Amino acid sequence: MSSTFHSIDLSKLSGSEIYKLMIGAIIPRPIAWVSTCGSSGVGNLAPFSFFNAVSSDPPCIMISVARKPNGEKKDTLKNIEETNTFVVNLVNEALVEVMNQTSADYPYGVDEMQKVGLTPAPSLFCKASRVLESPIQLECKLYRSLEIGEGKTAGSTTLIVGQILAMHVRDDVYDQGKIRPEVLKPIARLAGASYSKLGEIFEVARPKV
Repeated sequence: MSSTFHSIDLSKLSGSEIYKLMIGAIIPRPIAWVSTCGSSGVGNLAPFSFFNAVSSDPPCIMISVARKPNGEKKDTLKNIEETNTFVVNLVNEALVEVMNQTSADYPYGVDEMQKVGLTPAPSLFCKASRVLESPIQLECKLYRSLEIGEGKTAGSTTLIVGQILAMHVRDDVYDQGKIRPEVLKPIARLAGASYSKLGEIFEVARPKV
């Protein structure tokens, strides 16, 4: 193991160079497959890998929705701002290819779920449909949003904190109040076009003082 480091001053790098370093270093990242619906009633489905848990009381998650290269807001952000609700559908190994298809730059107003042949399922609290093929779906309402950056470049983002109103867990993934990761088989995002599977599961007990 090397004891020397390559120190990098990020102020001297371009936005794209910084992005490449971040997505290569901060790994693995879970994937939020976010379904939303605009005020017009048209659905949208898109994956985001800047995603994680925030708190359990209230139960909240966060997703980071970056701007398009031209600085415009993405369809997901527009819809969340209009309806204040969204659904996070978790992605497993069986859904990688179809999830990737929904990342294409479809025009605003195209329902990606319908476009790629997924099955919409009605939500309890959200206007947007759930992806029935997803093993776990989280219905969320907007809890907080925070603008990061100037909002005019692709590197700028809106941090969305969503409060989970309901969880839908497929029967084989659910076991007496717990999630079975070996059945869930989640997929994680790496850099570039790379993804990873869960791999070996091991336990480390918390230390006692």
